[in-house]
Amino acid sequence: MNFYYRMTEKHSKLRKYILATVAYYDGFSYPLTAFEVWRYLIRTDYSSDSERVEIELADTISALQSDVFSKFLENFSGFYFLKGRREIVDFRIKNQKISAGKLRRLRRVVFWLRFIPFVRMVGATGGLAMKNAHWKSDWDLLIVTAAGHIWTGRTLVTLFSQIIGKRRYDQKIVNRLCLNYFLTEQSLEVITKDLFSANEYMFMIPLFGGDVYHRFQIKNQWIKNIKPTYNLQELPHLKIITDNIFSKTFRNIGEFVLGGVWLEKGLRNIEKRKILENPKTHQEGSLVYAENDALVFLPVPHGPVIFERFKEKIEDFGLSS
Repeated sequence: MNFYYRMTEKHSKLRKYILATVAYYDGFSYPLTAFEVWRYLIRTDYSSDSERVEIELADTISALQSDVFSKFLENFSGFYFLKGRREIVDFRIKNQKISAGKLRRLRRVVFWLRFIPFVRMVGATGGLAMKNAHWKSDWDLLIVTAAGHIWTGRTLVTLFSQIIGKRRYDQKIVNRLCLNYFLTEQSLEVITKDLFSANEYMFMIPLFGGDVYHRFQIKNQWIKNIKPTYNLQELPHLKIITDNIFSKTFRNIGEFVLGGVWLEKGLRNIEKRKILENPKTHQEGSLVYAENDALVFLPVPHGPVIFERFKEKIEDFGLSS
């Protein structure tokens, strides 16, 4: 009897997780294959101290093939999505092609970013990492710098991207670098630990600094509390750009010349003053953090909007309790 109860409870939870997952990604107009439903599965009962659960791919596929979701989900061309949302299958296919082209262009820029002093890792995030970018999208990046040189590293990356005409600002958005998140090698754990962040950094594509990316994954295993099937990526990512003797030497010379404490302190004072004087820093809902361990510039974060839509959907489905 106890075994039967546990199995029934397990299947009931899995059905909730599946429906919540499809509903969440609907907020990105992002239908999922059966494998992706399992791979990106979301717990509806997660918390910081949740006991971790194991979900098998076979159980997920079996649940999706049952009639239990017929009221809420549809399946077309191998994708699952909320009822009445078949058009997002076309959106995803089109955006996947657009993203492939954008990623190729971004890799050309990252090829040169690895020469910049104090840069240790560059990762693509956001819609591009999900391969869900549209043609007007920018390139969201997470950049890791050497510890003790985050302000200098950020300034050099910003100057370089401005010089080559790839820095995002004002209405200059399409195919430009959005430099909104910097960490250091000694502070790889992200500040926000919520559903949006779990999704953001699970999808992140490392483009440079594979060893640092591996350490980043280890530091952010909290993602598994929310995404029970999340695992560390053991094999090197196919898109990653490796160091060579020229990039290492150039970076080392630059770090020797620009590694003075006085420069880092001076840039910190200048940039912090500019950040504090910026009205966007103080607007309601903004997420701006500027310290020596991390620099986060999200004056209009997307997470809360996506989460509110998600909350409405799961309440309609009766999953909120």
